[in-house]
Amino acid sequence: MSASSRAMPRSLRRYLTSPAAVGYLAVVVWLGTDIALTASSDGSMAGVWLFFLTAPTSFLFVALPGALPWAGVVVGALVQAVALGAAHHGIRAWRARRAVSA
Repeated sequence: MSASSRAMPRSLRRYLTSPAAVGYLAVVVWLGTDIALTASSDGSMAGVWLFFLTAPTSFLFVALPGALPWAGVVVGALVQAVALGAAHHGIRAWRARRAVSA
C-alpha cells in the first residue's frame, strides 16, 4: 500500500471526527431516532427536517421507489459531515498559520 492510498482513509476519519461533523451527525441521528421511535406521524415534521438537513444530496434520491429515499438521507449525511469536517479542519489550519505569521 502506498502512502497516498493510506492518506484518504486517514483524512476521512479526521474529517468525520471533527467537532462540526460529530455535532451535525448527532442532529441527524436525533431526528432519525425521532422518526423511527414515534408511533404517530400526525404532527411530526422530523422527516421533512431530515431531508432538508441532508440536502442537496438527499433530494437526488427522492424520486426512487420504496425505502431508497432514506438511503439518500444516509448518503447525504455522510457527504455533508465530511464537507463540514474538511471546512472545520481548513479553518483551524488557516487560523494556526495566521497566528504563527502574526
